[in-house]
Amino acid sequence: MSQYSVRRLGNVLGFLVCAGLLGYAYVLQLVDELEPCPLCIFQRLAFFGLGVVFLVAAIHHPGRGRSRVGSRIYAVLAGLASASGAAIAARHVWIQHLPPDQVPECGPGLDYMLNVFPLWDTVKEVLSGSGECAEVSWTFLGLTIPGWSFIAFVVLGIGGVLVNWRGR
Repeated sequence: MSQYSVRRLGNVLGFLVCAGLLGYAYVLQLVDELEPCPLCIFQRLAFFGLGVVFLVAAIHHPGRGRSRVGSRIYAVLAGLASASGAAIAARHVWIQHLPPDQVPECGPGLDYMLNVFPLWDTVKEVLSGSGECAEVSWTFLGLTIPGWSFIAFVVLGIGGVLVNWRGR
């Protein structure tokens, strides 16, 4: 299998993993009735953005021959999207591990903030976290959803950068 084919397959697999993770998040929300906190919603947006990068890279599939600029642009975009998601997930894990007396107060809901506050103020408020972000309602092998999200962002980011950067 040529490097060219490996890149397309890697991007398709990256997209499918992002889609699967988002699908599972919606199963947890709609079937298991686990309501996402604002940081969870931002992580979903990061997975969506990363999935779009993978999908567009797979469809566009640049870099055949001498030009590697297109595939390297997708490598950088995948790296940025995954780094953003990993940073949000890391912040979420940190909030979940705060002592109870240091957990931030619960703030208004995301819908309310988006309707009332300017967008930048809403983003700053969400990233500062709230009491609902500290709740742990799901674990697997000792890790919470944001812990697994962090791992997924790191693995997908490394994979996305490697598969697209090394294109020939």
